[in-house]
Amino acid sequence: MRGDQEDLSGLLAGNKAAWDSFVARFAGLILAAVRRVVGSDGSDVEDIAQDVFLRLCKDDFRLLRQYDPTRAGLSTWLTIVARSVAHDTVRRRRPPTQPIEATPEGAFAVEPSVVEKIKIPEGLLSPRQQLVLTMLYERDMEVAEIAASLSVDAQTVRSTHHKAMLKLRAHFGEKP
Repeated sequence: MRGDQEDLSGLLAGNKAAWDSFVARFAGLILAAVRRVVGSDGSDVEDIAQDVFLRLCKDDFRLLRQYDPTRAGLSTWLTIVARSVAHDTVRRRRPPTQPIEATPEGAFAVEPSVVEKIKIPEGLLSPRQQLVLTMLYERDMEVAEIAASLSVDAQTVRSTHHKAMLKLRAHFGEKP
């Protein structure tokens, strides 16, 4: 790590030899990191790697000055920077998406799912339990609506529903 700091101090001072040494030392690492993001067949791997080096020296090495040796090794930090630049480049190159308003409504259509009715054996549920399940699942009523129509408390509807579901799970072999 100490060697990394010495390399960076010469580089940050504007030493051309230090920059050349830095590029020679880390070019393979940066190319590999970019290649992992873009893929091995990415023809622009070298362009993105060059962009990484440009970002490192841009604005008087502003990004490189942010490197903190107490948080990570230089090679780890450079790998993270390279992968981040590669991800940004890939995101920018994606084809633009059209606004939702311009998308035809048919594109949002969802195939109706086949709802299979379960045959509940006679006598498994009480008449009230059957009625509550019918109101909840077939009529899509809210608990408050069911409570009002049956003249009971909403908690009674929830409790009836819960007990009916326990009976159904026990009968059909599902653990409660």
